Amino acid sequence: MTISTPAERAGSAASSLGAILAAALLGAALIFAAGLAQSETLHDAAHDVRHATGFPCH
Repeated sequence: MTISTPAERAGSAASSLGAILAAALLGAALIFAAGLAQSETLHDAAHDVRHATGFPCH
């Protein structure tokens, strides 16, 4: 068993936080890209998901 140093634990926590933030930003970008799409095809593809998440589209 190895013992990690406080610096190693802090680096691991920062890495986890970075992954969480990246996933949140990607998710928000996908929701708003579909939600604000002007294209008829994108609108139709995301229509049911928009209403399910409460995002207005009309």
